[in-house]
Amino acid sequence: MRRPFIAVYLMTNKRHGTLYVGVTADLISRVEQHRDGATPGFTATYGLNRLVWFERHDLIVDAIRREKSLKKYKRDWKLNLIERENPYWHDLYDAMMRPLVHPDATFSPPTPSSPPQSVVTGRKSQ
Repeated sequence: MRRPFIAVYLMTNKRHGTLYVGVTADLISRVEQHRDGATPGFTATYGLNRLVWFERHDLIVDAIRREKSLKKYKRDWKLNLIERENPYWHDLYDAMMRPLVHPDATFSPPTPSSPPQSVVTGRKSQ
């Protein structure tokens, strides 16, 4: 059984596509809502259904503060943030869900010389 966690996250529709910065107390459920288009709004309008970056937080107030700061950064800064941790722009939702299907699965980020594989990122906030 999965446990919800607080996170700030970035959604897109394709590599270098439209970006959405969000915050939630349950990342997996929130991403499912985006993917299903269940909530009308920006992500549904632009088809933003790929989770490409997230950052875990212990407290929602810290996550909200981080979300607000990320929204102030220029687009290029956000692109660098994604590419530093997810250079192939994988949909991280798929990688997060895989342990539920295959509990013994392990994940590691791809190296530049290896073929793209699913990666799971998400740093715990300091």
